[in-house]
Amino acid sequence: MAIDRDHVLRSAAALLTRKSTATMDEVAKAAGISRATLHRHFAGRDALVRALEQLGIAECEGALDRARPEEGSAAEAVRRLVREIQPAAGLLAFLYGENQLWEGDRQHEGWQRLDARIGALFQRGQRGGEFRIDLTPVWLTEALYGLIASCAWATLDGRVAARDFPTMIAELLLGGALRREEP
Repeated sequence: MAIDRDHVLRSAAALLTRKSTATMDEVAKAAGISRATLHRHFAGRDALVRALEQLGIAECEGALDRARPEEGSAAEAVRRLVREIQPAAGLLAFLYGENQLWEGDRQHEGWQRLDARIGALFQRGQRGGEFRIDLTPVWLTEALYGLIASCAWATLDGRVAARDFPTMIAELLLGGALRREEP
């Protein structure tokens, strides 16, 4: 029987987003397959997490494409990006906490592509006078990732309404990033 890899990955992402310590048995059950079938496709948790990483990168790249970061004001582009990334926020929160993805030389180049594209958005906002220049694009990018992960966890815990996700993240980030007139 052929399995739908995308279905397995999305089932694993949904489960691990809610329960990051889920076992491979629990992942298999969530996907509706046996543990043996899961292991034939993903040799272990590391392989599954790496596949989820690829899915997360693809989801982020798609969100960036749909957000059109080069159009309109940089602040509006950030707001569009946050709205577009919301469906993948839980997966990103899970990946954000997976230390194995950030250690050593095994970091996926997809994260570097994302960092560069998001950083370019912040840099565009700085060049256009919208964003403060004392906060680096690298820091603003990291702050955005952290806010997405934090808000995803709060949403999953029921402490934040999903409908408030885009506003809470974008306005908090932009509130600190927007350039203000000197008094």
